[in-house]
Amino acid sequence: MQEKVKQIHQESLEEIKNASNLEDLQNIRNKYLSKKSELMSFMSQMKNLSSDERICFGQLMNTIKEDISNKIEEKKKALEEIKLKEQLEKETIDFTLPSRSFSRGSKHPFSAIVDQVSQIFIGMGYQIAEGSEVETDEFNFELLNVPKGHPARDMQDSFFINDTLLMRSQTSPVQAHVMLSKNGQGPIKIISPGKVYRRDDDATHSHQFGQIEGLVIDKNINMGNLLSTLELFAKAMFGEKRQVRMRSSYFPFTEPSVEADISCFECGGKGCSLCKGTGWIEVLGAGMVHPNVLRMCGFDEKEYQGFAFGIGIERVAMLKYGIDDIRKFYQNDKRFNKQFSKE
Repeated sequence: MQEKVKQIHQESLEEIKNASNLEDLQNIRNKYLSKKSELMSFMSQMKNLSSDERICFGQLMNTIKEDISNKIEEKKKALEEIKLKEQLEKETIDFTLPSRSFSRGSKHPFSAIVDQVSQIFIGMGYQIAEGSEVETDEFNFELLNVPKGHPARDMQDSFFINDTLLMRSQTSPVQAHVMLSKNGQGPIKIISPGKVYRRDDDATHSHQFGQIEGLVIDKNINMGNLLSTLELFAKAMFGEKRQVRMRSSYFPFTEPSVEADISCFECGGKGCSLCKGTGWIEVLGAGMVHPNVLRMCGFDEKEYQGFAFGIGIERVAMLKYGIDDIRKFYQNDKRFNKQFSKE
C-alpha cells in the first residue's frame, strides 16, 4: 500500500510540473487531494493495519498531501506570474502617443449672473430665500394685491395646472411666504432667485426665464432706502461710471412704483442702437410694498414699511454680455457657454 501511495505521489508531481494553465492545475488538485480521490481512498484502509503500521502510514500520507499541496501553490504562483506578464505585454502603453484632450467647462451666463447678483446683495446683508416653482393662485396673485379679474393678470399670461395651481409667473410668492412666516414681526431682508414661467416666445422673451426679487420690511423704511439700494446694485453690477435714473411706473403690489434705468455702457449716454437712441437702458422694476400686501401678509402697515424690486436674470446677462437673443440661453450649445469661460 505504501508503494502504491508513493507511485501516486510521483505521478502527481509530474502532472503538476507539466500543468500549463490554472485550470489544469485546479483539476490536478481535485484529482489528488479531494475526498474521493484515489490517494485519499487509502485512508479508509488504515483500519486494517496494526497500530505501528497506522502511525507510519499516517505520517507518510500527511507528508505526501503536504508536498502535493505545496507544489500546487508554487506552480500556481508561477503560472499567475506568466499570465500577468503576458497581459502586460499585450496592454503596453505607448507613451509617445498624444494624450486625450479634455476641454474645460464654463459657467452658464445665467448662473454667472445669479452668483454675481447674490454676492452683491449678500454683501449688503441680504439672505437668500427660495420657493416652489408650482404655486397657488393665492400666493402668486391674490396676496400680492392682484385679485381675480384684475387687469394686471393679463400682463402675466400664466400656465395654469388647474383652477388653483399654476407655474409661478414671478418669484414674488416667495416674499409672501416669508412675510407670513414672520407673523407680523420684522425685519425682513431677502432676495429670491429662481425660474418663472409666462406665455412668451421671441428674441427678447421666453416662456421660461429667471428673476431675482428682493424684499426689505422694517420700521421707518422709505423711498430713499430703495433708491440708494438700487444705485449701489447698478454700480456694482455695471460699473461705477453708470448713472441711475428712476421713472414712475405701475405695479399692483407696490405703491409708489418705479422703473430703474442705467446710462448706456455702449455709448456712455449719448445714444446708440443698444439704448435705442435714448442713452438709457431699463434694468429693473421696484417700489414701496403696497399697504394691502403688508396687511394681507400679516404686517401692520402703520408700523412697518418696505420696498421690493425685481431683476430679470437673462436681461441683465444680455446687457452685460451683449447677448442678442434670449433663446440662446436654453439651446444647450456649448459654443455659447464657452464665450463666458472667464466669468
